[in-house]
Amino acid sequence: MERITPDVDMREVEKHTLEMVQMADEGGFHIVWAAEHHALEMTIAPNPFQILTWWASHTNRIRLGTAVVVAPYWHPINVAGEAALLDLYSNGRLEFGIGSGAYQREFDRMHAGLKQTDAWRYMQEMLPAVKALWQGDYAHDGDYWQFPEATSVPKPLQQPHPPIWVAARAPITYDYAVKHGCNIMSWPLTRPISELETYLERLQTALDDNPGKERPIFSAMRHTCVYDDKKDRMVPIEAAQRQLAQFENLFKNSGGVNNGFPAMIDLETVANRDEYHPDMLHENLMFGTPAEVIEKIRLYDNLGVDQFTYYASLGLGMKEQKRSLELFIDEVMPEFSED
Repeated sequence: MERITPDVDMREVEKHTLEMVQMADEGGFHIVWAAEHHALEMTIAPNPFQILTWWASHTNRIRLGTAVVVAPYWHPINVAGEAALLDLYSNGRLEFGIGSGAYQREFDRMHAGLKQTDAWRYMQEMLPAVKALWQGDYAHDGDYWQFPEATSVPKPLQQPHPPIWVAARAPITYDYAVKHGCNIMSWPLTRPISELETYLERLQTALDDNPGKERPIFSAMRHTCVYDDKKDRMVPIEAAQRQLAQFENLFKNSGGVNNGFPAMIDLETVANRDEYHPDMLHENLMFGTPAEVIEKIRLYDNLGVDQFTYYASLGLGMKEQKRSLELFIDEVMPEFSED
């Protein structure tokens, strides 16, 4: 969920979000993902388990993924129980995604003193503890958490555990994912497809370094807007530029936040400003007519991307978001259906 400006009614955001999720469920999407962020209106997701439990009660078949639980903000016993309860409530639809977190601003408030660049250590300690708690009694004596014997109550419905995903960009995380049997979520931001090729090279290196390990599922997320006519080209681009001006603020911790709304910084002043040129945004993101989007996804398929994650918002109006999703379901997805 997101609000770019305070004049948008939160109840309308709630209604719209659920309608989009239900469209995805009915349209044949495999997984819907909920993030975790704090004190930011552009990413309203203080508890992904709570959000997914809400969605579970209004959907039938779509799987429900955390993208991601931010390990340093939680305790392993808490995470294990919350995740297992969601798996139970949803009749075994949980996809458990875990990561280290994105914005230094959030760490400064949620885990003071921790640098975002060091947070991966928490993720790598937490995941084995959560898996052990799902199996039975377990005591932990680690660098970041210590607790006497305990277990997850309840246990997950899926055994031995729900599918596990990690958010990966750095080589060390790809190696960890392959070693521990985790699927991989990737997000090349607004960068060219060469960024995705780099991630796939890191995956192959991890596989080469860990002979005998199975190749995990590799997913790639892109901001997506499908429109009816090429004359609508600038609608998602202008919306993206507005929100990316906020994102740059958070990603580089370079501006203020007022009552949950990040200030927009001038994209012309950032070193990577070329990434935000209209031509680059159109080329790199999943923007276009149905035919253009089909062609772009085929490139991902040919590279070895197993699953594409449709990022629905990025400042688009609610009407445009729904029309985009309709076009994606009706005209793009049939081109990739498995007979």
